[in-house]
Amino acid sequence: MTTVDTSGSSTPPLGPTVVVGAGLVGASIGMALTAAGVSVQLVDLLPAHAQVAATLGAGKTTPHPPEQVELVVVAVPPDHIAATVMDALARWPRATVTDVGSVKERPAVEIHAAGGGERYVGSHPMAGSQQAGPLTANADLFRDRTWVIAVPDEQQQQQLSEHANRVARLARCCGATIVVMSPGDHDRAVARVSHLPHLASILVAQGLLEGPAGYLQLAGQGLRDVTRIAGSDPHLWRQIIGGNRGAIRAELEGLRSRLDRIIDDLDDDERLTEDLEEGRAGTRRIPGKHGAAPQAFVKVTVEIPDQPGALATLFQQIGETNVEDLQIEHDDARNLGYLAIFVRPEDSEAVADRMRSLGWRVS
Repeated sequence: MTTVDTSGSSTPPLGPTVVVGAGLVGASIGMALTAAGVSVQLVDLLPAHAQVAATLGAGKTTPHPPEQVELVVVAVPPDHIAATVMDALARWPRATVTDVGSVKERPAVEIHAAGGGERYVGSHPMAGSQQAGPLTANADLFRDRTWVIAVPDEQQQQQLSEHANRVARLARCCGATIVVMSPGDHDRAVARVSHLPHLASILVAQGLLEGPAGYLQLAGQGLRDVTRIAGSDPHLWRQIIGGNRGAIRAELEGLRSRLDRIIDDLDDDERLTEDLEEGRAGTRRIPGKHGAAPQAFVKVTVEIPDQPGALATLFQQIGETNVEDLQIEHDDARNLGYLAIFVRPEDSEAVADRMRSLGWRVS
């Protein structure tokens, strides 16, 4: 795996580009490219999606001359990637074609088997949402996020090809950090950091269908955090999981082993504490902002009354302190909420004192 430094890059802008698929990811790519000065054509199986994305600034629906297109970005569901890439290679005969799907090895095998490998380079921006459709698109969706360019191991030992460099220019235009790895390594990595967490979220959410409904009145932010991604499109995730079964099965077997262990450890306080400590240690390995080493931020919790404009007023009064992250938890019984603001340790006391001086309750 290789991380490519994109800071200060003087790479020339992309030529005419086509984005196939105007949903959340495709429209967001179109917005970012358009903002970077790239001429973008939008294509979608549902023309209305392309038209809506165009009105939001993601490009235009007027076609480029096919022979002038430099790059085609395929942003379609996983089951349709290989066929759509092959169609794009035929329709735009001089273009580099990339897809931005969540699984890389199976589409690459299918495309190469069909004789379309020369101008195809798979890629995957590690950003998204449980939302869907062009109306949810955001030009900054990929800023400071990882964008994988998937090329075989032997090609990583050499300078990236012209086609891979075009995909790198795409990622740079979107503000992403580039990582080069093989399709197989990519799929094993996303099985651990994306697909397994999604299935774990599904398992917890399934449990909410059982037992008395009144139990859910006790639900707090922790349950919402764990189950948030379970609300994603089941049809899309069936395709993602189906395309990466082997790597996901290995991760699930590891999860089952850890689950068996913690069940066995429930009656042993010492071993249970070790399990909890290992879990906390695992969270510390997750990279921080911009891929840097994680930092220990301090949480300042502010009580927010359930009144119009209260949250906007709070943010205005925080001042210029950089908020690294935040969480909101609701207390329905007391008709208020709690905003957890994560700041650098050296800023925490100043933020807490400032908010108290302005009349907020801080803990």
